Amino acid sequence: MSEPKQVVLSPESITIAWDDGHKSEYAHRYLRGQCRCAGCVEEMTGRRRVSEKDVREDVQAVDWMQVGRYALRFLWTDLHEAGIYPYEMLRSLCQCPECKAARPASP
Repeated sequence: MSEPKQVVLSPESITIAWDDGHKSEYAHRYLRGQCRCAGCVEEMTGRRRVSEKDVREDVQAVDWMQVGRYALRFLWTDLHEAGIYPYEMLRSLCQCPECKAARPASP
């Protein structure tokens, strides 16, 4: 699994340059809505409590930190900071045309 080489937070997006040469760009609100912490997803059922539609449109990541050698954590302008975004999850959420085309069609 590849690891982030560089993480750039801009007002428009979060961009991750991976060590395998791939570059992923995420809208802040989209990535915030994918959080899998216990506050955003019920632990027992896996039912999502907070999704993208529940997140303020102007939310932004204002800081980030590496968690071990497997994940990133973001500090959001809505003060949420509990979510851990494993590298594998981040890659699976990549919105570039190449990654979108490689995903199986959803039912």
